[in-house]
Amino acid sequence: MTVSPWWDADRHADRRPFLVARGRIKAALRGWFAGHDFTEVEAGILQVSPGNETHLHAFATEAVSIDGRRAELYLHTSPEFAAKKLIAAGETRIVDFARVFRNRERGPLHHPEFTMVEWYRVGESYEQLMADCAELLRLACAATGRDALVWREAACDPGLDPERLTLAEAFDRHAGMDLLATVGEAGETDRAALAAEAARAGIRVSEDDGWADIFSKVLVERIEPRLGFGRATILCEYPVSEAALARPKPGDPRVAERFELYACGVELANAFGELTDPAEQRRRFESAMAEKQRVYGETYPVDEDLLAALALMPPTAGIALGFERLVMLASGARSIEDVVWTPVPDSFSR
Repeated sequence: MTVSPWWDADRHADRRPFLVARGRIKAALRGWFAGHDFTEVEAGILQVSPGNETHLHAFATEAVSIDGRRAELYLHTSPEFAAKKLIAAGETRIVDFARVFRNRERGPLHHPEFTMVEWYRVGESYEQLMADCAELLRLACAATGRDALVWREAACDPGLDPERLTLAEAFDRHAGMDLLATVGEAGETDRAALAAEAARAGIRVSEDDGWADIFSKVLVERIEPRLGFGRATILCEYPVSEAALARPKPGDPRVAERFELYACGVELANAFGELTDPAEQRRRFESAMAEKQRVYGETYPVDEDLLAALALMPPTAGIALGFERLVMLASGARSIEDVVWTPVPDSFSR
């Protein structure tokens, strides 16, 4: 079946109510951040490193100097590295409605170019970000005049406080697995132990699956599809190995101060109590890039300026929220392309 281009008048007329809702939600969120003393910033899109996570894929480009010298740059996948440098420079409460770019991503919930609302609170706990999320869900629905977030056949009441669920609790409840039995006291992981837990739960594991691969399979197959129904879910206390930019939780170094927000089975936000130890951050980046080389045959450079900035960065909590996903759920849209004014052409379908 041939699909009309987004600029077809009839298709645009169908999408326009969702796009208008997008504007109302953005205005509501901007007003909320301004009212809570956030400074809106604009991180530069071109960066020396797009991020150093194993399964994160960037768009590369090239800078050419007047004398013809060339240097590789990347479109950022998040404003995080730039934002942390601003915090090192002295900013204490910032927000960025950032245009970001991710390769190898396209579908009803993914688009190569999208908007990430990212905000940081210096000297505050990541629990405060949980409270922020609850308020923003209510704001988004109020901006569209709807009383529920909706995705496909699911609904989520933004008026109810989110459920708070640890990863250990989620693995036990939804998969019958003891996650923390596979994580050591220093955060080291036991692949054989997790594979055995997964096998007992009826989850297929390949011989070349590492601990992180098995963890991801359980999360995607058994846990995420059951989160955020009726009310939002805050999934927290990820194993340290699955929280590359988060600090360990005080009192339990096996897990990190990381949470994700879910509504209607859809991940909306990812938050950290930020790691500010440059040596540990370098170790994590290098480990992730070694795995990226093994899996994809490529790596991204480490941003040395970021590591230098981390040494100056005070304790901070930070979060990134997928703006289009929030608009989808708050407006009743069916696909992310319904809430993007000018979608990126799908070159592979031509």
